[in-house]
Amino acid sequence: MVDTAPAGPLAPHAEPRSRRPPVQRPLSGASIPGQPHSATLIGSVQRAMRLLETVAAHEHGAPAKQLARETGLALPTTYHLLRTLVHEGYLRREKGLFFLGEAAERLSSSGAQQKRRSAVADTLAHWRDSIGVPVYYARYRAGEIEVLCVSDSPGAPAVQEWADFRETGHAHAIGQCLLSQLDEESRRDHLDRYPVQSITPYTVRDNHTVLRRLERMRRMEPVVERQEYALGTVCAAIPISVGTEATTMALSLPAHQSDRLLPAARRLQAEIGRHLGSLTLSISI
Repeated sequence: MVDTAPAGPLAPHAEPRSRRPPVQRPLSGASIPGQPHSATLIGSVQRAMRLLETVAAHEHGAPAKQLARETGLALPTTYHLLRTLVHEGYLRREKGLFFLGEAAERLSSSGAQQKRRSAVADTLAHWRDSIGVPVYYARYRAGEIEVLCVSDSPGAPAVQEWADFRETGHAHAIGQCLLSQLDEESRRDHLDRYPVQSITPYTVRDNHTVLRRLERMRRMEPVVERQEYALGTVCAAIPISVGTEATTMALSLPAHQSDRLLPAARRLQAEIGRHLGSLTLSISI
C-alpha cells in the first residue's frame, strides 16, 4: 500500500503509523502453500493454447480483434501470438481471418489415430480375456505384412517373433491369411521378395506349394497353421474386410491345446462379426 501522508514531521499528538514488514516473495520455481504450482506454468504457452482453442471453435475463421475479445487477451499480445502461430504452421491467415493450420491438423489427426489404436487394443484385450487366448491384429500394406497390435497375458502369452514376421508370411497363419486376400500377381510378387524358407520341419517347402494352398483357401474361413512358424504352437487367423486392404485378427495356442484352436477361432470370428461395424472405423489405422 502506498503511504499518502504528507511529507515532513508528524502532526502534533499523532501516533506514528506502523509500517508493514516487506512481503516475502517465493523464490523462482517455488510455490505458495495451498496454491497451484503457477511458477511452473508458462503464461505465453497457456495464452497460445487458448487462442488455438478459440480459433478451432470458428469453422469459418475469426479476425484478431474477435479472438482477443473472446480470449480476454490484450490486442497487442493477441497479434504477437497469432503471428508466431502462423509462422509455426499452427494457424493460417486468409483475408484477415485466422484458421487452424496444417501443424494443428496433424496434431488432431494423430490424436484421433491414437484414440482408434486404443479402441483396437481395448477390444483385443476383451477378446483375449473372454476367449483365453492371445489375440493379434495385422494388415498387408504397401507390400508388407504389419502386425499392429498384440494382446496377451502371462496366462496366454503371444508367440515370440524369432523369425521376422514380414519375411516368413508363408509360414504363419497371419501371413497366409493376408496373402490369401491378395490377387495372384501380388502373391507372386511377395514370394519373389520373400522366398519360401523352411523354418520348422512342418513349414511348406516351395513357392508352388504355398500358392496352391492360398488358391484353395475359402474366402471367409479361418486359416489354420500348425507348428509351421514355431514348434509347439498352433495358430488361426480370421480374414476381415476393411475397404480394399487385407486385414486379419488371429490367435495362437500351445500345440498340446490344439483341440481348442478351431472352437476359439470360430468364437473370435463370431465376436468380430458382431462388432464389425464399429471395429471397421477403429482398425483403419
